[in-house]
Amino acid sequence: MAETKQEVLAVIDEALGLGGRALDFRPDTPLLGVLPELDSMAVVGVLNLLEERFDFIVGDDEIDGSAFATVGTLVAFVEGKLA
Repeated sequence: MAETKQEVLAVIDEALGLGGRALDFRPDTPLLGVLPELDSMAVVGVLNLLEERFDFIVGDDEIDGSAFATVGTLVAFVEGKLA
């Protein structure tokens, strides 16, 4: 999980232009509704980068706001896609 978490944090940081801030986020760090940079368009950008980085496809019916609740929920979503 640690490696996946670091990759997910790198994607968040890149997609949102956080300049390295995301690399210190913990699994319980809230995302959607708390991080001002993470609006609906940014969610699409994060998903696109996750698809590229991890080589999977996210279907429209596979994602909802709960996946973006915290860093941990997003990492769990990615790990589920990789399983």
